[in-house]
Amino acid sequence: MNPMKVGLLGLGVVGGGTWTVLSRNAEEIARRAGRRIEVTHIAVRDTLKAASRVGGGATITTNPHDVVRDPSIDIVVELIGGDTLARELVLEAIAQGKHVVTANKALLAKHGNEIFAAASARGVMVAFEAAVAGGIPIIKAMREGLTANRIQWVAGIINGTTNFILSEMRSRGLAFAEVLAEAQRLGYAEADPTFDVEGVDAAHKLTLLASLAFGVPVQFDKAYIEGISQLAQEDIAHAERLGYRIKLLGITRRRPEGIELRVHPALVPSTRLLANVEGPMNAVLVRGDAVGPTLYYGQGAGEEPTASAVVADLVDVTRLHTADPGNRVPHLAFQPDAMSDLPILPIEKVSTSYYLRLRVDDQPGVLADIARILAERSISIGSMIQQPSNIGGADIIFLTHEAVEGDVNQAIARIESLAFVRSKVTRIRMETLA
Repeated sequence: MNPMKVGLLGLGVVGGGTWTVLSRNAEEIARRAGRRIEVTHIAVRDTLKAASRVGGGATITTNPHDVVRDPSIDIVVELIGGDTLARELVLEAIAQGKHVVTANKALLAKHGNEIFAAASARGVMVAFEAAVAGGIPIIKAMREGLTANRIQWVAGIINGTTNFILSEMRSRGLAFAEVLAEAQRLGYAEADPTFDVEGVDAAHKLTLLASLAFGVPVQFDKAYIEGISQLAQEDIAHAERLGYRIKLLGITRRRPEGIELRVHPALVPSTRLLANVEGPMNAVLVRGDAVGPTLYYGQGAGEEPTASAVVADLVDVTRLHTADPGNRVPHLAFQPDAMSDLPILPIEKVSTSYYLRLRVDDQPGVLADIARILAERSISIGSMIQQPSNIGGADIIFLTHEAVEGDVNQAIARIESLAFVRSKVTRIRMETLA
């Protein structure tokens, strides 16, 4: 059979890895796909640098539109990032009748509904395994492997930068700023780490996982996002002493009244598998009604791990290139006309347990006043510890039973208004993952 011809937009870390894997494993990939897959056109900013890497194996241009419009191209691989030019190029490729493979989670989190609708109307595929958790095949698992299940919830460590930072803060007792600087030096964090440390990158990925799990449209704008930049080292140490570890989790859960979609630091029992995922690694835990919990673990970024996912998508598209579009696996696992309108719940309506730390004057009646405020908002205390603060007064830590976020917010506001409370209340959600 004639080879599938690929146009590659971008030859950076992931694009270069894709070229390398396709070249090195060409025969093995052809045996799996049923025909050869060849990159024939590449769009880059620096043609000399690209030429030194690929030699004469492909036509190189600085104009990505030339690649998208070339009639010989069967599949466009978008690896340039961003959500403006990338959106334009992906939609143009679809309009030209070309399949698309992308690693661009921000693009799909923001414009996925438009892109998938256009692809369905044109009868082409948009594959995005590399957009979530790098080399971990979580998209394929949720679209196909778990298709018999009613997914109950998904919880994941889906940003390696933040997981590395939290792991180092815990194991070495360092402050956030110190570990962030080290992460940047090692190449785990960007010069501007905002998207990672503030949870935005994880929220992009979680948005896609929620759509795959529950058959709802992509709704990134409704995600609750909280990062790790404000975490104190002392809270990580307290959590450890209490039998927990703090992880930045992406959590999406089906409730009768709607879908939870939230990214934030969470206390996880140290006996849970997710609590023991360390360094820059990723892991996603999916619970289905039939299969129970399943865990997917591996490298969430990097040149060849992410390229592995890109090439896997190229093989899938090649296999299904001639298939009737109506018989292909839907982009978001559910048939487009069977998507659910179940709403995304605001964070105020989410119920979970909480770690609360507050610094107070060490005087009679403090505990009684705080306990009364919590009880008035139906917040039950599971356990409590008190210890002297190194700057005077006392630190009190409460672990609560499950409570509604809105009630917790109101209780915290009242507690912070008390005269004997010296600082803002530190609040971290707790997840049993059961």
